Amino acid sequence: MKNILVPSLLTLSLLGMTGVAQAQAAESTLSFNAGVVSDYRYRGISQSRLEPAAQGGFDYADKSGFYVGAWGSSIKWIKDTPGATKGSTEIDLYGGYKSTVGDLAYDVGFLRYEYLSNNYASASGVNANTNEVYGAVTYGVFTAKYSHAISNLFGNANSKNSYYVDLSAAFDMGNGLTLTPHVGYQSVKNVANASYTDYALTLAKDLGNGLSATVAAVGTNADEGFYSLKGKYNGKTGAVVGLKYTF
Repeated sequence: MKNILVPSLLTLSLLGMTGVAQAQAAESTLSFNAGVVSDYRYRGISQSRLEPAAQGGFDYADKSGFYVGAWGSSIKWIKDTPGATKGSTEIDLYGGYKSTVGDLAYDVGFLRYEYLSNNYASASGVNANTNEVYGAVTYGVFTAKYSHAISNLFGNANSKNSYYVDLSAAFDMGNGLTLTPHVGYQSVKNVANASYTDYALTLAKDLGNGLSATVAAVGTNADEGFYSLKGKYNGKTGAVVGLKYTF
C-alpha cells in the first residue's frame, strides 16, 4: 500500500524509552523526560515531515526487573496522508522485564503505539495503532533486538507478523560522550516496496544535571515512492540533533 510510513529505534534511544537490555536496578526508580528533536526519525523514517518535534515521557523501573513507561511525540505523517485528517500525537505505552544471566543482559516486553484520535483508516482502511512484542540481548557494548508486530503494522493492511531487527553498540568515549552505531532491517509483510534497511551513527553528550544532547547521521534505502508524502522523501539521509532533560 503506497505512502504509508513506518515509524526508528533511534528516537527511542535518544529521547525516551531505553529500548535495550539493562541489568536490574538496585533500587526502584521513577523518572521523567522532556525534549525536542530537529526531526523525529523512527527506524530511519521521518515521522515529522523532516521538521522538529516535541517529545516526553516517564519510566518506572522496579528493582525486581519489571518496568513500565509511556512516551509521546508530535507527528505529521498521518495527517500528511491523503484522506486522513486526525492524528498529530503518538503515545507509546510499554512494559517488560530486564535481568542478567552471567555476562548477558536481556530485555523482553510489549509496546503499544497509540496515535491519538487518528482516522488513518479513512485513508488506508486500517487503523494506524500497532502492537509489538520485543526481545533484546546485550553483551558488553553490543545489543541485538528483535521486534514482532502482533497486529497490522502502522496502518499497512495484512501486515501482521512484520518484524524489525537491529544491531547497535554503545562506546564510551570519555568526558560524557557516547558513540552509538546502529543498523536495522524493517520487514513489512505483504506490502510491496515497504521493507528496507536503516542505519545511524549517534554521538551523545551528557551535559550534567539531567541534560543531554545528541547529534546523529541517519539514512535508509527505503523506496522513495512509497515513503514520500507531500513531495518529501521521509527516508532520506540527514542529520538529527536533539536535546533532552531527565528528572
